[in-house]
Formats: sequence, structure tokens, C-alpha cells
Amino acid sequence: MVIYLKGISTGDFSEALAALLGKDAKGLFAGTIGRLKQCWVNEYDDWRTRDLSKESYVYIWVDGIYFNIRSDDAKQCILVIIGVTSRGDKEFLAIEDGYRESEQSWTEVLLNLKDRGFRSPKLAVGDGALGFWKTVRKVFPQTRSQCCWVHKTANILNKLPKCSQAKAKQYTHDIWMAETRENAERAFDLFIKTYELKYPKAAQCLEKDRAELLAFYDFPADHWTHIRTSNPIESTFSTIQLRTKKTRACVSRSTILTMVYKLGLSAEKGWRKLRGFRRLADVINGIKFIDGIDEETLERQRNAA
Repeated sequence: MVIYLKGISTGDFSEALAALLGKDAKGLFAGTIGRLKQCWVNEYDDWRTRDLSKESYVYIWVDGIYFNIRSDDAKQCILVIIGVTSRGDKEFLAIEDGYRESEQSWTEVLLNLKDRGFRSPKLAVGDGALGFWKTVRKVFPQTRSQCCWVHKTANILNKLPKCSQAKAKQYTHDIWMAETRENAERAFDLFIKTYELKYPKAAQCLEKDRAELLAFYDFPADHWTHIRTSNPIESTFSTIQLRTKKTRACVSRSTILTMVYKLGLSAEKGWRKLRGFRRLADVINGIKFIDGIDEETLERQRNAA
């Protein structure tokens, strides 16, 4: 007996269920799987249409995640957005089906969030190659952009021979670990001068996103470890992808989407508050930060000196 609900067969879903529940999924009848599947589908539908107007999200992290799915869906990915509230709690805002990471797919996601009351965040963090950036400038033009340093470093190293990668990685590390924007700019220029003649593609890869790579200096230093990369998504989905490998590319994207929703919200329960979350109120209120320090503190330091 095979039951189909919204295009997902129980055969597909039992594979996903095994990845989620492990040995507890064994012995479940088709009818039980069908009812559980429908419950999850209904939960997801309610979740993705929930009202967002009562909460303010200060930062968001975005990415497109690829899973083992059927070959005819190989160009599909899951578009993910995680946001941090004014209280420092991190939450999933969107887990949506998308075509690769196209501008059109991200447009649909962001317009859906806006229609449900989501307001412009102060900063968005993600891979510089995403179609997301063109979209966010149209839908939320006041949102600042921060390119992920992990993604950027990997993209740069891919344009260099292996013998040069270790040194180049240290150069990029010197940029984003600098304590001030001035020192970061100096390290940035050094990288360009070092590689632009022999490896121009690597230098151009870094240079084209200069402003977006250094945006974090205008936010509290306590938050830098969170907003320099899209790690909140990467760390969560490395675990989810490991667990979904059991599906062996035999499931449809609809199955994966529902499964990722359940695994994602399960992981969300264990997330810690953003470090220095009390500073989020300052960000919301438009307090200006220079090299991670608010202007009032800088003024006190100058007067004390």
C-alpha cells in the first residue's frame, strides 16, 4: 500500500523518517507514516504563514542549502533565513523551496516575509554569490550587507594554486581579525598588492566586495563573532545534512523540505542567545558604532585621555 500526500509517498517519507527518528522509525505502518506525514505538512504550512509583525529581527543570516534529492530536482535547494530577535534569540524565519539560489526565488521568500509583517533588519549576512543581495536591496533597501568571510576565503583560495593557499588564507585572516577598520583596510590593500599581478582573479574576488566584507566594524564588537560569517546556518545544517544522507537521493524535494523543517526547529531549541545581546537595543535605536565601540564610550575614552 502506498499513500500519497501532497506528492510525497510513504516510501519516500519512511526514508526521511529513519533519518529523523532512527531505530524508532522501524515497524511503523503505512497508515501511521501517512498520518505523521500529514501532521508535519500541516505544521509546516502553519509555520510558513505565521504572523511576524509582533517581533523585531536585528540581524539575519541567509544561505541556500543543497540536499540529496532525485535527479530531476537536482537544481532545487532549500533557501534558509535565520534571524535574531531584540532579546538575542535566534529563530528560523524561512525554510523554503527554491531554484538554485536565484534572484527570483529569493524575491518570493522576502516578499512573503514582508507580507506577514517582517520589518527591515539592520544587517544581512550571507555568501556574496547569492541572488539574495539584489533582492534585499529592492525589498529592504535600508538593510546593510555583510559578506561571509568563510565563503569569501574559500572562493579566493579556489583561484590560487595549492602552494599559495596557506599564505593567502593568513592574509585574509589578518583582514577580518583586525581590531580596527583602518588596520583591516591596510591588510586588505596588502592582499591586493601581493596577488593582483600574478593572480588577478583572486585579488578581484576580494576587492569587489570590500564594503560588504567590512560592514561588521559598524556594529558592536561583541557581535562580530556572529556577524562576520553565516556560521549559524552552516553549523546547524552540517548536522542536518549528515542525518539526511541516509535518504541516499531517493526522496523528493517535498519530503526533504518537510524533514528539514522538523530537524531545523528541533535544532533551534538548543541555540544559545547572541553574545552581547543587550547591545541589540543600541543597534535598533540607531546608536553609531566605530570599530565596534559606541560613540558615547569613545567620547568618554577621549576625555579620560
